[in-house]
Amino acid sequence: MTLNIPDQTGRTAIVTGGSSGIGRATAAALAAKGARVILAVRDQTRGRAAAAEIGGRAESRSLDLGSLASVREFARTVDGPVDYLINNAGAMTATLRHTADGFESQLGVNHLGHFALANLLLDRITRRVVTVSSANYRGAHIDLADLQWQRRPYRPFGAYGQSKLANLLFTRELQRRLTGAGSAVLATAAHPGWAATGFTMATGRRLLDRTLALGTRLLAQGPDGGARPTLLATVGDVPGAGFCGPSRFGVRGPAVLEELSGAALDDDTARKLWEVSERLTGVRFSLATA
Repeated sequence: MTLNIPDQTGRTAIVTGGSSGIGRATAAALAAKGARVILAVRDQTRGRAAAAEIGGRAESRSLDLGSLASVREFARTVDGPVDYLINNAGAMTATLRHTADGFESQLGVNHLGHFALANLLLDRITRRVVTVSSANYRGAHIDLADLQWQRRPYRPFGAYGQSKLANLLFTRELQRRLTGAGSAVLATAAHPGWAATGFTMATGRRLLDRTLALGTRLLAQGPDGGARPTLLATVGDVPGAGFCGPSRFGVRGPAVLEELSGAALDDDTARKLWEVSERLTGVRFSLATA
């Protein structure tokens, strides 16, 4: 599918992790069509430089998804309607690390930070909440009894997969709640396939990491290609809880709708994960049920 982005004049998009890689490519594509883009990033030096290069009405604001205090402060700075919230930023680590709030870092940044951000902004979002996941959700498992890896031996790639599966379950449950509230806002998701973006794959296994790095050099598409599924999920003809990815073996190529499988379709786990996420973040779904 070749995506033709319609005119975005008068619309606002927030892109987390928008200073580099897929986030920057997504922001640049929307800005080129007239959108005001807010790059929500930790490093303001890089953020401001990216905003200057993107041009138009691009701006950079401070957001650390590993800190709920930072998430709340960012949300307080957002006034007026937001057409698109694009939860793009991601973390991957080869060792057990924790966020400022004590969460396992991959779950904390990839899922809980975005969960809190989306719910805090939901009263201002008018069109879509788009969350970037990964094809690595396949084979992943949500351990509700040990989300933070306090009892299990830590497996970096397993923790990453858990966080990316959490992204999809969040999207599914958010859409269910939006529909129940009578909201026209859609929750969608995407994955970039194999993209060379500067994001370092860290599995905790040296040989596998080297193999993945070699594969990235040989097979991966660039940030613009990796952004295509995100853009389709943002402005394309996509249903609520729809999942977009590359068309060529799920690795690269034009963006298309994909069928989810396995644990990503588990509505019971989606509901339970939502409830746990509310307790951990102290942030709740803010729209009244219709």
